[in-house]
Amino acid sequence: MKLQLLCCLTYLLAASAVAQVAPAAPDTASPIPPITWYGFADAYYGYDFPGRSPQRPAFLYSHNRANEFALNNAVLGVRYQDEHARGALGLHAGTYVEANYAAEPPVLRHLYEAYAGFRPTRRAWLDLGIFASHIGLESALSKDNWTLTRSLAAENSPYYEAGARLTYEVSPRLTATALVLNGWQNLRDNNRGKAVGTQLQWKPTEKLLLNSSTFFGNEQPQDSARRRRYFHDFYLTYAASPRLSLAALFDLGAQQAPGRRAEMWHTGYALARYQFTKQLAATARAEYYQAAHGVLIQNTRPLGLENQFRVAGASLNLDYAPTAHVTARLEGRVLHGKDPLFNTKDNGLARTYGNVTSSVAVSF
Repeated sequence: MKLQLLCCLTYLLAASAVAQVAPAAPDTASPIPPITWYGFADAYYGYDFPGRSPQRPAFLYSHNRANEFALNNAVLGVRYQDEHARGALGLHAGTYVEANYAAEPPVLRHLYEAYAGFRPTRRAWLDLGIFASHIGLESALSKDNWTLTRSLAAENSPYYEAGARLTYEVSPRLTATALVLNGWQNLRDNNRGKAVGTQLQWKPTEKLLLNSSTFFGNEQPQDSARRRRYFHDFYLTYAASPRLSLAALFDLGAQQAPGRRAEMWHTGYALARYQFTKQLAATARAEYYQAAHGVLIQNTRPLGLENQFRVAGASLNLDYAPTAHVTARLEGRVLHGKDPLFNTKDNGLARTYGNVTSSVAVSF
């Protein structure tokens, strides 16, 4: 009897203890929302030496106003992505848009990006619409670039594209992209002939990134004789240390010319960025651009220099980022041409051109 009573007491105590144990807390970690908003605004003031007209050289599209306060680019957009589908819609305005989209239809000029895509396979994305260019290291948003102003190479290659792109993750370190496009930075096809492009990005180590991008297409208007354009862009970035980062780019292009050999151009630059503190960094740039027959820059040079464009330059950039959402930047830049290329305030021509540009950019 005593044994039975002891067993009953033991059972009741155990049941009471189990009843008093708090149930496991539910998993409160919220998944990444499929819809995200983003915004960016880059206000700047620039001054040219010696004082020239408010318009900087015509082959510069970003931060292209001098001796005035201006808005280079303001962007507001929304992106969606889940396991199987993604898309984006972004609008922008500013002096960059005014200069770089001048040839586009007015109804499309303020589209920063607008695309829709899905996964045809587990490792691939297929996107159709308007998206950032697959060429070059620099983007239209200064916060993503090592320098405030864009290089000559970036200013004279596509910032944006319209078409279809198929991106495939070959491995965690290698990504391949194939594109069919309306043309060389064309939102609307100007000749009904499509262009094609490729991109390979390989990251052999955590510190080194190698990129190879190509473009091939006819860039003449529909009523003109066909002149195919071939272009290759190569760049690398290297994290030499936790504070020092290095980058280099080389572009080579050629375009068919009537009655003579193909017109060729090449350009390149080298960058060195040093992070002094979490908030303070500096970047030095050396660059050049050479085009024997112009091609991309021929319409922006003074009369009498239609068949040559040879310019070298250097810049020094200082960045201060008090928070993750704000960056204040100051840059000094000098360009020197083998021939007189730059307009002076007395309507003459000079071989050397310099400017200072300051900017405050906010993003979220």
